[in-house]
Amino acid sequence: MECEEAGGWWFHLRRCAQCGHIGCCDDSPAKHATAHYHATGHPVIRSFEPGEEWFWNFTTDELYAKGPELAPPASHPAEQPVPGPAGRVPVNWAETLRG
Repeated sequence: MECEEAGGWWFHLRRCAQCGHIGCCDDSPAKHATAHYHATGHPVIRSFEPGEEWFWNFTTDELYAKGPELAPPASHPAEQPVPGPAGRVPVNWAETLRG
């Protein structure tokens, strides 16, 4: 995942339903999930947060409460902090969220 490779941090993670790419959400500084959609055309993502099963379609701007079961894992480890990863999140992280 790009945030990890670049030494960045994320607010929430999203998973591409087509290829499994893990990217950060649009509230995160790098917005990797949306960048993946623009680069590949893969339109549907699923939340990669523990306990969340919703899908988002970039093409239609539609939210789906349920969708197809994806191959494991369904989320990042529950013990991973949000935002994450531990030790790289700036103290003022909440000030960076979209309004």
